[in-house]
Amino acid sequence: MFQRILVANRGEIALRVIRAAHDLGIEVVAVYSEADRGAPYLQFADEAVCIGPAASAQSYLNIPAIIAAAEITNVEAIHPGYGFLAENAHFAEVCRACDLTFIGPSPEVIDSCGDKSKAKTTARNAGVPVVPGSDGAVADADEGARVAEEVGYPVMIKAAAGGGGRGMRKADSPEVFHACFHQAQQEAMGAFNDDKVYIEKFVVNPRHVEVQILAGADGKVVALGERDCSIQRRHQKLIEESPCPVTTPEISKRMGEAAIAFAKAAGYVNAGTVEFLLDEKGDFYFIELNARIQVEHCVTEAVTGIDLVQWQIRIAAGENLDFTQDDVKITGHAIEFRINAENPERNFAPCPGRIDELFLPGGPGVRVDSHIAAGYTIPRHYDSMVAKLIVHGRDRADALRIAKRALRETRVNGPGLATTIPLHLRILEQPDFIAGNTDTGFLEKFLDS
Repeated sequence: MFQRILVANRGEIALRVIRAAHDLGIEVVAVYSEADRGAPYLQFADEAVCIGPAASAQSYLNIPAIIAAAEITNVEAIHPGYGFLAENAHFAEVCRACDLTFIGPSPEVIDSCGDKSKAKTTARNAGVPVVPGSDGAVADADEGARVAEEVGYPVMIKAAAGGGGRGMRKADSPEVFHACFHQAQQEAMGAFNDDKVYIEKFVVNPRHVEVQILAGADGKVVALGERDCSIQRRHQKLIEESPCPVTTPEISKRMGEAAIAFAKAAGYVNAGTVEFLLDEKGDFYFIELNARIQVEHCVTEAVTGIDLVQWQIRIAAGENLDFTQDDVKITGHAIEFRINAENPERNFAPCPGRIDELFLPGGPGVRVDSHIAAGYTIPRHYDSMVAKLIVHGRDRADALRIAKRALRETRVNGPGLATTIPLHLRILEQPDFIAGNTDTGFLEKFLDS
């Protein structure tokens, strides 16, 4: 096992890694930007090193600075968290070249899974259902239009090199296809420096459902149930839950088997998430594999009792899984609410600023993952998420009751601050959400109404 690791991230996920490592008896070095100097969570690291100015490009994305911090603090491995460099194959390769273990999959697997068109080919070859569409990136708009005619409109035009809704356009007819194609290309080039795009059939009213996997170097892969991430705005998730409210045991089993098949075909090792679209008939289609820990990993931990971040570290240190698929039991229902410093009444405008009043909820069935404290100033330079509220109940109805109580208890107040808490409470009153009748368009329709 490692003696000392570095976490190349900030905020909530940095603290999460620190806690998991300390539980394993491992020392942790934290890195921070000038904007995060004095952040409360840094005091829990064994050592902290400043790696640059506030701008991410000069700090949390600055590979030479992170490697230098790792070398001067004598760490053996680097945990990338999520976001920033977590799925950067070049960073993983640099770690390997510097004799530092990257706590995640290999650079080759990150590269192959990060290209969505390559990942679709891997899925298809493994017998995993994929959304009908192009076989990889298309050469130009004319080829894309021919594919769209074959699979039928509407279609999605998607960046091959990225995600998060960037480089993505929906084309409803041949008349608008070329314009949407070029818009997607331009956005993909700006976001990922790669303008390759591919074409997919648009699945009507789908749910976004993902399967958490753990894969050891010995080839053993287990699926840890599914998460429903359909409550999202502009492809950014807001509420996640496990298990999915509408999956049957048979669908869950098939989806888990498909996730395992893909992971084995890709040669995947460590924790990862295989994402699917689930349609109204119960059919599901592969979207992508996220080669990192997910923000919403906590709901899987709640229903399985398995510490995913610890297992990331243990697998990277050479340990094999000490449990099998038959050992995985899903208990109860868990829901995660992302508490963002945003104002939903002003088109979700970010609200950085000082926190004067902070009260985080507790009691049975409540977990809060957060890095903030009273007196902390939320910086304007990074993601607006300041906390994750995770509730776990006997069943979904019980989890919803706990969620209402916990959200009502939560206070994150300061001059000009607004959060997504009031929006979460309103969603909890919606009959369709209560009944589990949601899809990826739920939040947009709710906000429009």
